[in-house]
Amino acid sequence: MDANATREINHLLDFSARSGCQFVRNGTVYGAKEATDHLRMKLGKVGERVKTADDFIEHIASQSYLSGTPYSVRCPGANEQATKAWLSTELRRLRAAQP
Repeated sequence: MDANATREINHLLDFSARSGCQFVRNGTVYGAKEATDHLRMKLGKVGERVKTADDFIEHIASQSYLSGTPYSVRCPGANEQATKAWLSTELRRLRAAQP
C-alpha cells in the first residue's frame, strides 16, 4: 500500500472514530470507537489485500466477512445508511479537497 492510500485509510478510520455515530454489525449496535477498533483489527488481518482506500471500503468496512451482512451506520440527525456509502462519500469529499 502506498503512502497516499495509507493516509486516506487513516483519515477514514479517524473520521469513523470521531463521528459520534453508531454502527450496526450483524444486528448488534456498536459505538464509534468500538466499530473503528474492529475495522483496524480486520485491516491488520487482511491488509495485504488492500492496496487503496477504495479496497479498504470494499473489502474491510462494508460487510461482515463471516456472514456477508452489510454494515450500516446511524448518525445523529440522519437516516441509517450503508457504511460503504457513508465512507465512500467521505472519501470523495477528502479527494475533492486535495489540491
